[in-house]
Amino acid sequence: MFGRRSTRRARLVAGTVVVGAVLAVGCGSSSSSGGGGAGSGGSGAKASAGSTLTVADVAPFTGTDAALGPTYLVSCDAATSAIDSAGGVLGHKLNCKSVDTRGDPADAVPAVHQMYASTSSLAFVIGCTSDEAASVVPIFASNKTVSFCMTGQSEFDHVKFPYFYRLVPPDLSESYAMVAIAKNRGYKKLALAFGNDIGSQTFIAPAIAAIKKAGMQLVSNQTLDLSATTFRTEAAKIVDSKPDAILTEALGPTEASFLTEVKQLNGGKMIPVIGTSATISPDWFKSVSNAIGGSTLAGDFQADNLITESSGPAFAAFAKAIDAEKGKVGTTGDFSTYLTAPGAVHLYDGINLAALAMVAAKSTSPATYMPFILKIGDGAPGATVVNSFAQGVAALKAGKQIRYEGPGGPTSFDAYHDSAGLFQVDTYTANGTVKVAGNLSTTELRSLGL
Repeated sequence: MFGRRSTRRARLVAGTVVVGAVLAVGCGSSSSSGGGGAGSGGSGAKASAGSTLTVADVAPFTGTDAALGPTYLVSCDAATSAIDSAGGVLGHKLNCKSVDTRGDPADAVPAVHQMYASTSSLAFVIGCTSDEAASVVPIFASNKTVSFCMTGQSEFDHVKFPYFYRLVPPDLSESYAMVAIAKNRGYKKLALAFGNDIGSQTFIAPAIAAIKKAGMQLVSNQTLDLSATTFRTEAAKIVDSKPDAILTEALGPTEASFLTEVKQLNGGKMIPVIGTSATISPDWFKSVSNAIGGSTLAGDFQADNLITESSGPAFAAFAKAIDAEKGKVGTTGDFSTYLTAPGAVHLYDGINLAALAMVAAKSTSPATYMPFILKIGDGAPGATVVNSFAQGVAALKAGKQIRYEGPGGPTSFDAYHDSAGLFQVDTYTANGTVKVAGNLSTTELRSLGL
């Protein structure tokens, strides 16, 4: 979801072009634009014996959404280290590689082509946010590269890419979840403040529709230019509209600057904030809490998030793997936030699913192991439930069928390889620890349009 560096008009034009590419490739084009076999940097062929398999984190590492790529990389390093400790995949160790898209399709496409040209034994790809997914997923498809993406864009709800998988919900579902939170809190008047990047803008239309359906009033709708340094005009319009709450997503320094000005113009008092799941992040908390105060944010903030495990064997294995990365990722907020950050949780599960699929298929060739992702994720009747790569490998060696259930919970893939779970409501403590305040039912979301 998230950032950009070109002008807004150029961004929208780029989005229109790449959506057309999504439709064209999704409907069956097989032209290659970046090589194919492992020897040439692609992932369409079996890796050479004993080689190290690379998991590419294709996401923003610079630009407005620079916090996303490193969050995913923490999860990647945690998952692959645990896999290697359990013996690796068919004699292969795994490592992670960052591919910086800068949160812009114009930069993402050449970065991905360079990835294929420079990466031997590419196992699969993670990341691919709403910033760049529409432009790079067609390239992954033409190279037969398995991808676990964090995009919420609606075009992936109805265009089938055989090698594409998504463990997070479409953005419209999150919009409904945010409005449901507001409704449950008794709010009547809502303001919207979303960044002008592709990912954040996709929340607006379904949010407006859900607000209307819920019988609430939209009193202000402000777009935040992520390249700006002050948002006094937008903050003033929202404060003057007297909303009960602000629904928002604007990553990088934008949110901190904007909410600071809202607080100043509102007489030093914060208007309640409802964020998307992207606001559950150590970097987001650190930036915003430094600006408006940790106790202020904790008292006036809620966010939707997918329900994740917070105890049990799957969580224990995940927490152990994530905690092993502490101190290796530079300065962050509360490190425990990674245990609930959507990118960390669901990409960890995606990496384990892919690795176990390779073992089950006895092959590192995506065309061969790809079907096993669904078999292991959704499981066959009577399959043995496993909560980690190590457990899965042991069960497979014992000749058992398995179903992987990680910290993100069980999967249920549809025809487009989407598996979106139920939502919970998250809050922060003053020091940045994430707390679960409640759950949102499917009935609540359906009443707003799901």
